[in-house]
Formats: sequence, structure tokens, C-alpha cells
Amino acid sequence: MQTIVITMTNTNTLANTERQKYEVDTRCMDCHFNAFDRLLTKHEATYNQRQEFFGYFNLVMARGASLTMAQLYSELNREFCRITGVNNPYAKEKAESNSLSLSLYKKFRTKVLESANPFDMALRLAIAGNIIDYGANANFDVPVTIQKVLESEFAIDHSKELITRIKSASRILYLGDNAGEIVFDKLFIEMIMHPRLTFAVRGLHVLNDATLEDAQQVGMNLVADVISNGYDAPSTVLSDCSEEFLHHYKEADLIISKGQGNFEGLIEENDPRIFHLLMVKCDVVAELLHVEKDSFVVCNNSIIDNS
Repeated sequence: MQTIVITMTNTNTLANTERQKYEVDTRCMDCHFNAFDRLLTKHEATYNQRQEFFGYFNLVMARGASLTMAQLYSELNREFCRITGVNNPYAKEKAESNSLSLSLYKKFRTKVLESANPFDMALRLAIAGNIIDYGANANFDVPVTIQKVLESEFAIDHSKELITRIKSASRILYLGDNAGEIVFDKLFIEMIMHPRLTFAVRGLHVLNDATLEDAQQVGMNLVADVISNGYDAPSTVLSDCSEEFLHHYKEADLIISKGQGNFEGLIEENDPRIFHLLMVKCDVVAELLHVEKDSFVVCNNSIIDNS
């Protein structure tokens, strides 16, 4: 494996009294390096292609102080696609994830409807679906994760506040994350039964994140209005999103943000409208939230304890 030498400030926590722009953690760089290394191997990149890509990787990471991790990944993904000629690097994995989740959908929809608390169970299944992430970890077990989240307590639990906010919201914006995962989001949205809910996906292919094509494949359009955020990062980066998306974002009374990518993109927004639903899949996010890795979280963005 090619060695990368990068000097950056390692900042693992947010300021106590003011949300400051946190710098790129070197562990995030290592994670992305490994993800692209696996991807280059998967697509049988040549030696010259690998050299060209990792040379660009070094240049992009050296700019880390001026860009978010999501923006850095977006640039790297575009260059990967250009060098290899692969437009949708995780096409096979996304199709398989959608198919697997759809095969589980009917079974768990019945379980949700028969449960003592359909909202809570659907919420837990939506969070369990967040394990389907080929960036953070290429090896995961969806059924095992489902069982775990159904039996676990949330490390941060603002679910009661979320229920209250859903009931009072005039417009809800739901920020989707990964293909496959969005099937469980669909089930949760069916339990919410809100008449003005908009579901947002990525603008272009990046990682195994859901796009309009995935939303159509799993029938998300049957339970929500579906839009693209207009950007090809594995996150929600407001400065780079489309005007259409920003209109929905500004008009929403409640924003449900799924996954680590959206969490990292919106953590600086001191916005009480945002609720994050995620599985904590890395040490960096665990430290930001002061919880254990692999724990499950439902938290309001404006009252996250960063002390």
C-alpha cells in the first residue's frame, strides 16, 4: 500500500460554548484512503491509475483546512471516476442492498404494525438500516444489527421530543443516506404518516449513497415527495446544495437527518429543527457525541452535549 504523509491538526471535540468548524481528523483521512484502496482493487485499477489517484489524494488532503471532509470526498470521488472510467463505483452493492432490504420489508412491516409501539420499532429499524455503509465498513450484517438495535437502549435518546415535533410540524424534510437503508426509512415514514414530508437523496453517485434511481427502485415516491440535494458528496453540505433543496430545507419545520455523513455535514448548524438518527460507526463521531462506538443515537442537533 502506498504511504501517505499528511500533516494536519487532529481535533476530536467541539468547543464547549460555541460550535466551531472542526478540522479534518487524520483518522478520517485513513478511513477514506482505505475505502478508495478497496475500490481501486475492486475495479482492477492498473498500477498507473493507482499512482495517479493517490497522487491526487495527497493534493486534495493537503487542502483539508479549507474544505469539509464531505467536500474532500466529493473531489476524490470525481477524480476516481475520471481515472477509472467507472461512473457508479458501488452500483452492484447498491442494487444488492436495495434487493436485500426489500426482501426484509414485508416481514418487518408486519412486525411493526403488530408491535406495542409501532413508532419506536420503525424508528429502530430505520437506525439499524444505517449499518449499510460501504465507506465506513465493507463488512456488515443487517439482520444481526436489526436484532441488536431492537434490544438496545439509545446512547442518546431524544425520541420523545422527535415524536412531539413530528406531530406539530407542518413540513418535514427527511435527509436520506444509503441505498438499502432507505427501505427502512420508507417503513418509518409510513408509520409517521405525515402529509407533507419530502425525502432528499444525493445529486449524483457517490459511495453507496441513495440517488433518485434508488428511491424510485424501492418505492419511496409512494410515501413521500422525493428530491435530489443537487450535490455529489456523501453528506448534506448546505453551501453546495441546489436551490430547490435549499427551498425545502428553509421551509421545513422539522429536519430528520439520517447517518454519519449528514450528521458531520450539519453538526455545526445550531438548528433545533434537526434530529439525527444514526449508528455510530467510528471513533471520531463517538468522541464528538461522547458515546461508545457501535451505539445508536436519536439526538436533537441544538442540544447535543459537546462538553
